[in-house]
Amino acid sequence: MSGGFQKFVTDGEDDMTRDELKHRVYQAIDRRGEEIIGLGEQIRRHPELGFKEVKTARLVEETFKKLGLVPRPGLALTGVRADASGRAGDGPTFAILGELDALVVAGHPEGDPATGAAHACGHNAQIAGMLGAAIGLLDAKAFDQLAGRVAFFSVPAEEYGDIEWRITQARAGKLEFLGGKPELLRLGHFDDVDLAMMIHTTSRAEDGKAGVPASNNGCIVKTVRYVGRAAHAGGAPHMGVNALYAAQIGLMGINAIRETFRDDDTIRVHPIITHGGSQVNVIPGEVRIETYVRGRTMEAILDANRKVDRALRAGALALGAKVEIETLPGYMPMTCDPIMARYFKDNVAGLLGEEHYRQIGHRTGSTDMGDLSQVMPVLHPYIGGARGTGHGADFEIVDKPLAYLGPAKALAAMVVDMLGEGAAAAREVLAKARPPMTREGYLASQRGLAKRETYEG
Repeated sequence: MSGGFQKFVTDGEDDMTRDELKHRVYQAIDRRGEEIIGLGEQIRRHPELGFKEVKTARLVEETFKKLGLVPRPGLALTGVRADASGRAGDGPTFAILGELDALVVAGHPEGDPATGAAHACGHNAQIAGMLGAAIGLLDAKAFDQLAGRVAFFSVPAEEYGDIEWRITQARAGKLEFLGGKPELLRLGHFDDVDLAMMIHTTSRAEDGKAGVPASNNGCIVKTVRYVGRAAHAGGAPHMGVNALYAAQIGLMGINAIRETFRDDDTIRVHPIITHGGSQVNVIPGEVRIETYVRGRTMEAILDANRKVDRALRAGALALGAKVEIETLPGYMPMTCDPIMARYFKDNVAGLLGEEHYRQIGHRTGSTDMGDLSQVMPVLHPYIGGARGTGHGADFEIVDKPLAYLGPAKALAAMVVDMLGEGAAAAREVLAKARPPMTREGYLASQRGLAKRETYEG
């Protein structure tokens, strides 16, 4: 159990308990707290979109080098990984992750004037926490008493946006999957990783200062193109086929089927029109839509997806238009490993007080940590320090020590727990975990979701 008092056997260091080693790591993080907070704030001021996080990735790479690590940059375009090995024997590889990307949020006061990108989800705090954990563990010489290996990994493109651009990159052969962790899985950069975790920032009061969700929705992603016929909107509208009206009927069809979704499946469908016409005096000849179909299980997602496709086809039928529907693999549903969750709870109870921990139920958002959870045990907890609406213009970090240093300490503590005492805890996790897929099975499943359909109304 976390917080035990079994002694380490080491060379060149006095024996110490896990709790003593954690305390030494916490002190190291506190000594460099301003630097760690500064990293998170620097990233916040320079938000970048997925697979384009060049400045942020460079900052991570430079920080790794300053710590004496050997980074590997350019993984899935912008990912950066650096490993540190324990000196107390062989053991599993534990990946500590942070996500590089921001997202477009209209009206955010810190939005990039050119791209609209803003850190309205706290990924800047994730990177600061990951780097802070590396700083604390290395400064405290913790690896002298750990087995196995830690992969410190900044990963790109968790926010599944900018879809049209990503599709162009895929068609140019630069990507296959359009999310960061799925693409890293495809490329083999997690092949040597046995278990993984990250900590997400939360602004939700009901999450407390820290908590672990039981599970998260998965999703598939769709792009839709209605093709009609342009005509003079005033002089000859009867000569046109209004693609916008076809799209509106398709969207109304989706709204009409919402009551057929089972509550337990937590289905979420939320389309946006990305192109609604070319000019006001021209009957729209083309309209484009993007949407997710989210759900608790892949079976529920696929069932809802069939209904959504049927509604979209209805819009084309009603107007005599054409609709092109492209379905793309999104993110798999996520479950958190219960043993890792137990250790995390004990650690944050010591750091923040047990009264501030929450067991969070199922969450209906999606994350590509779900994809990792299909092939290995993972943990995806939350730590507070923010306020406002996630993905909203009012999202901001208000408690910097909690948002930046809290994850650094909690991640470092999990490394000590998992890889201390000969990596006994990590070995227990791996012995009891039952990931539902192999890497090969995961890749086949994701590729099997991709399809394109054209329907003539």
